[in-house]
Parts: sequence; C-alpha cells; structure tokens
Amino acid sequence: MDLNVTDNPDKKRYEANVEGSTAFIEYIKANDKIYLTHTEVPTALEGKGIGSSLVLKVLEDVERQDLTLVPLCPFVAMYLKKHPEWKKLVMKGINIE
Repeated sequence: MDLNVTDNPDKKRYEANVEGSTAFIEYIKANDKIYLTHTEVPTALEGKGIGSSLVLKVLEDVERQDLTLVPLCPFVAMYLKKHPEWKKLVMKGINIE
C-alpha cells in the first residue's frame, strides 16, 4: 500500500489519511534523535498493512533527515525485527530482539 505520509510537527506525529480516517505515529525529536512513541491505526483500517506502510514511510524520512532512531513503540520495534535492514537507524546500545 502506498500511503501519503506527512509530518505534522504541531502535533508531533507523522500522519496518513486513509479512507477518511487518520493513522499516525507519534514522536519526540531531541537533538539528532527521534523517539517513535506510539503508532495508531483506526480499528476500521486494521489488518490492511497500513501500520507497516506507515512505519516504512517514517523510517525513510528518518533516514533522509539523518536522525538516530529510538523505537519506543512496540509496533515499530516489531517492524524492525521483521525488516532488519532498517536497524542501521537505531541508536547504538538498543537491542531489538
């Protein structure tokens, strides 16, 4: 699924509007780090791959901005487990198993 994901710095989250609902990943940016704290996909949209597509788009943006990722959200951590090629963005010392 190709989502149009936008950064909404006022709300401190990345957002994707899908079928009239908003899926999002909340974050905290500090210095050169980004802490992904919470992923939310509306119930009506669950099971369609929207959360994974959203994480992918956010990781691409994190890489583009050359930020260090601190994945505090369990969904993001699970995505990184399944897609180890993105672990290069994760802060040293954080173990995702």
